[in-house]
This record gives sequence, structure tokens and C-alpha cells, in this order.
Amino acid sequence: MMFQRWPKRDPERDFFMVPNEVFCLGLNYGEIAVYTYLLRCEDRETYQCYPSYRTIGKSVGMCENTVRKNTLSLEEKGLICTEPTMITTKDGRPRNGSLLYTIRPIQEALNSYYQRQLAQAEEAAAKARAAKQLAKLNDRKPIHIENEGVSA
Repeated sequence: MMFQRWPKRDPERDFFMVPNEVFCLGLNYGEIAVYTYLLRCEDRETYQCYPSYRTIGKSVGMCENTVRKNTLSLEEKGLICTEPTMITTKDGRPRNGSLLYTIRPIQEALNSYYQRQLAQAEEAAAKARAAKQLAKLNDRKPIHIENEGVSA
């Protein structure tokens, strides 16, 4: 059996990079799939692409509604920005086109994620302090005031 040489691949043309931080952001598998597909499609100079929900769904194995939900979630988390586009049909009528996706810098999304985590931790600490204070107040014996000789 003879050793077979595989053809070399161009790293800039045949591959795309996924930032390691994506796996630290608490994304679900659907969000990761949609985000990586958008990274695959993006123009490396403008950081933009415009695949339809249907195209993304066929590529990652999701229905259009699931792609829409994951896209909205990615936008809320600061990983992408979307803008509606318009197209003109052959007969000259304007129609809605696909969304224009802009891939945002990962560091901004990471900073936003850490801010949300910090806010949640501070909120949990405040709730714990309030619960502790309430438990302290409940441990005190209640004072009973009786109404003697009061008639209505």
C-alpha cells in the first residue's frame, strides 16, 4: 500500500476562524451553529454577510423560526447586528430582502457578557442579604397588643 498525499488546502480560502471566546459566552448549540455559519459567510474586509433564514437553516439543520430565534438571541448578546435590506424585482417593485448581518468584535460581546454576569451576581447577593435580614426579623418574638374595653 502506497502513501497517498492529500492536496494542500489554502488556510485563507478553505477555512474560517472561530474565536475561542464564543465557548465562554454561554451560547446554546443553535446559537453557536448560526454564529459559525455567519462567520463562514462573512466578507473578511467588511465583516458583513446576508444569507436568508432559509439558507442558514438548510446549512445548519434548523427550521427558519429556530434560526430567527437564535439570530435574535445573538443580536441581544452583542455578537451580531442586523439590518433589513430592500431588493427591486424585475418589474420594478421594491421588496424586503434578506437581513444584512454584521459580525461585531468578540471582545465587546465578552465584556457585555461579563457585565451581565456581574449584575446577576450582585442581584443574587442583594437577595441573599434581604432574605437574611427577613429571617432575622422573623426570629424576634411578636408583640401582641390587646384592645381592652374598646367597643365598636
